[in-house]
Formats: sequence, C-alpha cells, structure tokens
Amino acid sequence: MQREKPEEEPEIGDDYLTNYEDDFEDYEDDFDDDDDEDNDSEARDSEERLREIPVSKKSEIEEIQRAINAENERIGTLLPKQIQKEREKEPNVERQDSPARGSICGMFMDFETANQRQSSQIMATKQKKRSSELLRLIDLDFSVSFSLLDLPPVNEYDMYIRNFGKTNTKQAYVQSNEDNLERDVQTDEIETLEKWTQHPGDSVLVSGGPRSSNDVSTDIVVTPKIDSQRLTNFLRSACQVIAVLLEEDRVATQPRWNLRSRQTSLSISDSCFQLNTNLPFLHGRKVSCLHISQVQRQALLSVHGLPEKPGAIQLDRKYIVCVWNVWQPSSPQKVLVCEAEVSCCCFSPSKATLVFAGTMDGSLVVWDLREDSRMHHCVKLNETDWIFRSPTFSTDGVLSSLNHTYPVLAIEPVSTSVYKEQNYGLSHLSSQEEMSGLSFQIASMDENGTLNLWVAVELQKVDLSGSQSDLGLIPGGKIKLVHSSTVQLNSSLFPKDILCLRKPQTLNIKFLPSNPNHFIVGTDIGMVSHGARHDLRVHPKLFKPQQGGPRSIRANAVDFSPFGKPIFLVGCSDGSIRLHQMTSEHPLIQWNDSTNGQPIIALQWALTRPAVFFVLDTSSTVYIWDLLENDLCPVAKQIIQSDKVMTMVVLGEPEKTNGLLGIALAKQSGIIDIQYVKKRWALPQSEESEKLQLLLQQSL
Repeated sequence: MQREKPEEEPEIGDDYLTNYEDDFEDYEDDFDDDDDEDNDSEARDSEERLREIPVSKKSEIEEIQRAINAENERIGTLLPKQIQKEREKEPNVERQDSPARGSICGMFMDFETANQRQSSQIMATKQKKRSSELLRLIDLDFSVSFSLLDLPPVNEYDMYIRNFGKTNTKQAYVQSNEDNLERDVQTDEIETLEKWTQHPGDSVLVSGGPRSSNDVSTDIVVTPKIDSQRLTNFLRSACQVIAVLLEEDRVATQPRWNLRSRQTSLSISDSCFQLNTNLPFLHGRKVSCLHISQVQRQALLSVHGLPEKPGAIQLDRKYIVCVWNVWQPSSPQKVLVCEAEVSCCCFSPSKATLVFAGTMDGSLVVWDLREDSRMHHCVKLNETDWIFRSPTFSTDGVLSSLNHTYPVLAIEPVSTSVYKEQNYGLSHLSSQEEMSGLSFQIASMDENGTLNLWVAVELQKVDLSGSQSDLGLIPGGKIKLVHSSTVQLNSSLFPKDILCLRKPQTLNIKFLPSNPNHFIVGTDIGMVSHGARHDLRVHPKLFKPQQGGPRSIRANAVDFSPFGKPIFLVGCSDGSIRLHQMTSEHPLIQWNDSTNGQPIIALQWALTRPAVFFVLDTSSTVYIWDLLENDLCPVAKQIIQSDKVMTMVVLGEPEKTNGLLGIALAKQSGIIDIQYVKKRWALPQSEESEKLQLLLQQSL
C-alpha cells in the first residue's frame, strides 16, 4: 500500500508519529486476516491428506509433528528472552505501548527504535544548524599562548656526549701530527723556539719556554713586582716637573709671556711675576678673593666678579673661579663658573682635587676637578679651547631648613691631618684612601651667625642620568655634601649681657690646626668668640682687647699660627693688631697704631718662619712683622700706589730649606702679582720657635 506524498510535509511531532504508527497497525491487520484464511485452508488440506495416509504412516507423521511442535515451543520460549536481552543493551528511551512490532518469516521489525533513531537524526540536524549559525557570531581570541616544549637544537658534539655517556669518561684531545710531512729541501733549516704566555696570569708564572734551541723548556719565569702607588707618585711628580720646564721654555722664547723673575718695584721682594689674567673671559673682572691650598702650596684659587662692560662672550653674567698653579702662570689649570656671586672659597683639606665656595645667595657649591672635561661646556676663544666647569653639587637642592638663608661669609675645611703630618707633596692620599673615597667635613658660616657642618661624600657609583634624591647633583657627578649639624653662634657663644645691647654679626671663622674641635669667630664688636663643635663649655669664652668691653670695631681677619702653637692674630677695622693665646681672654701683645688707623683687610702668618706675619690695610700698604727683630712695630712697609690691592694671601714651601716665601696680591684692575719676599724674612733662623716662646712668656 502506497501513500501519496503531500505537497508540504508538516513538522514532525508527537501527533505525526502517532498517526504514522496507526497506519502501520491497520496494515498489519490486513496481513493478519489474509494469514488466517490461508492457515484455515492449509489446515483443512492437511486433515484431508492425513485421512488418506495409512495408519502405520500416521503414527510416524504424528511423532514427527510432535517433535516439530516441541521444537517450535522451545524456540518460542528462547526467542523472547533473546529479544529482551537486546532491548536491555539499547539506550533507555521512553517507549509507548503499541502493537507496532511484528514478525515476518521469523524476523522482528522494531518500528519504535527506528522512530527514535529518526528523531535523534532530526535533533542532531537542528543542533548542527544552530551551531553553524552561532559560530558566525562568535569570535575566539588567544588569551595566553605558551609553548609546551622548547627544545633547542643540539650540536653534533653534545649529541655524541649524550649518547656516549658521562660516567667514568674524560674528553681528551690528541694531535697525531700526521700532516707533518718531511721533504728534502736545499735551504738551511730554520731555528725555532716555542714560547707560551697567559694573560691574565693566574699566578706569578705567566710565560715560559726554552731560552735557546738546545735548552730544555723551562717555565720558571717570575713577573717583576711593581709598586703601583710609588709609580703613580713618580709619574705625577715627573709630569709636574715637565710641565714647569715647558712653561719656562715658553716664557723664555716668547717675550710677551716673560712674566717670571722680572724686575720688581717693591722694596720688600727680590723677584715677582704675574699670573696671566689677560684672557678674553677674565678681561675687566675684579678679583675679590684669593685662597692657597693648605697642603699643595702651589695651588691658588682666585674669584673674579662680573665684567664692567658686557662683551660678546656668554659668560658675562656668570662669576668665575680660576684654579692656578703658580709654577705655570701662563694660564689657569681649571676654569670654574657659578651663577651666584661667590663670597668665599677653599680647597679640600687632604688634596687639591675639590673646590668649595659660598655664595651671597646662601648656597654652597662644589667642583670636582677630576671630572672628565666632556661633561662640561667647551668654548673656543682666540683659537684656544677652554673648558668652563659647572658645579658638581649645589646645596640649592637641599631643604631650606638645612641650608643658609643669609650670605655665606666663610667656608673652611675641617681636618685633623693638615698640620700634624706636614706633608706638602703632590700626592697626599694613601692607596687605601684613594680606593675608599674622600670623606671629611666642611664648615660654612653666614652673616646671621649660623654655622653649618657638612660632610663631603664621594659616591661609589655614578648615575649618568641624574639622581632623583640628590637634586643638587649633576648627572655623572659623584661628590655631594650631606648636612651634619647646625650651631647658632649668637646664642651659644655670646653672654646675655652682650646680646641685650646688640646682636653681634659674625665675620669670619678659623679652626685650631692642632685640635679642629675648637674654633674662633671674629665679630663686629671687637671681640673674638671661642667655641667647640662637641664640648658645651670652653674657656675662655671671649677674647677681648686690652681696653676691655665691646667697641664698635670689626675683627676683619684672624689667623692661627701654622706651626702648631695655640696662638692667633686678630686684625681689626681700627688698625689694631692683637696676639692672643688660647688660654687667656686678654691678648699677649696689642699694637694699636701700627697702620695709622687704616682698617686691616688681610692678615696671615708666614709659612717658613714662626715669628713673621704679613698685614694688608685698605690703603694698599703691606706690612711685614718680625717679632724677633722688633716686637713694637713692623720691620718693613710697602705702599702700592699704582693699583689698589683688594686682598692678599701668603704662599711658600715650608718643607724646603731654600726659604721660598711669597705673597699673592690681587689688584683692582684684575692683575694678580706674586711677590717673593727677601731672604731675610723668608729663611728660617736657628731656634726661632724657642725664642718666640720665650718672648710670649715675657709678655704675660
């Protein structure tokens, strides 16, 4: 029976499946009716045939029929059990009780399983269609990607070692010399020697080999012992001597540089020369300050102000500090520039490699002379390249509470080894000190009486990109100042009765060479205060003039004896000079009319004689005092009228016996004269220290 296919098949559902099964049930009923009719006819035919068969054969047929029926019953009982087992193996799906199962010729047709299979296929088709539609809307991306296996290539040697094994094995190389073939030649055999060397050497044995072709190879070659520190000192000294000889040769060959040992017009000196300040960047600048290194007496600092007339040079708005070597007067060794006005300066105490300066803005600046010149600005002037060095460190980047807020009037190095060792050579640092870096204290004092102590620290690592914590340090710099302590001098040094009248102004400060814990401070009330860095109480607390009581005079200059004696000189604005010792508040000797009332602006002891000192007043007059020759008035007086002298500093070589003693005079025009005084005031005398000590005892 065929059914016509409808034009549009309805959606397959439960109703459709039920109708489909009902059609098959009717179809089976049709087959059942036909089968029954056929079976009835066959049964009648068989009965008729049985009647025709004889009785003997009927019994055999009945036995065969009973056997067939028994076999059919047995098969009928086993077949449902087999079908039940197959149904248990199939997935557990809900089945509807329907007579949809039939058998044709002993074979069963399971329409319910076929129906479920068709439903599963339809559902899978729908899911596949939905997944294809969703995949077009979903975009996948990689969140983490990594390699599960990273196996680098293995070279042939490693593969061989891996396959061969590493247990109880050792790799050895053997030269078979198979390529060394002998040939007959008509030339002489060349003699050769085999030598070996190793660099860097692991021990004293760095090379070896036979000394001749007949000798046996020997490996006993010892490297020579080299003292690197001694070699460094020798090279420094030799380079300095060569530089001085070249300077003298240039002075002799060029008349315009003939500045050394020329005839002098001063009666107090034997010879003099000038430092070459006739340079484009120094023209028209006045010298306001001079300073000599305490250990390298040939090193001189000069501070130059702004030019009177601005020029075409970019440095017209900057102050300049020149580092000179008095043995090479033709040009400064280093040229330092600063934005603020420099009021005072000094060298580092152990070696002239650092320069410190105080400014009128209240800041301190440091220059490291060892820095590479490529870190600084280079200007070409008159076919000569000049390097203008900017400060390595400035306290402008330090917090304002730790920095000065008033102009800095004095800056002094604090060191215990300056006068104890008396070492004035070119190199003053041991190898251990050079490796560990510099570390010492610097004292700065402003006009308000604030004394700051700083520690100069050398950094081990250099940051070329600049430091984020040390704002005052330039990129690539390795020297900085770390604030140590602050002392308010007005409240700690002066009694209350003096503070009630007027607040004194501090002018200068000096530290006792034999004990840098003690220091003296010059004031504008005619007194010198005595203080200490660590002790709370000192005696005496004030050094007063002989007349007693404060006066409206200024202690413009103070200086300790460089020979370790606890005595110091005080030069005042009324022209008086006082000689004090540290154990008494009143002076040992006081000279009131030595300068005819002219204020004293500079005063300093001689470096080669304990009883000689020099004085400069505002009238450009230089006085020489020799206490052993005359303790009442100066032994020499020199008036300089051509050009006013602004400041003075004493230089010399106390370690030598030739008595080389000079004074550097900075004039208003910017010229710096070096005057070597006569031998009578320069050469040390026998037992001079004992005679001076006896004179001081008599003055008590």
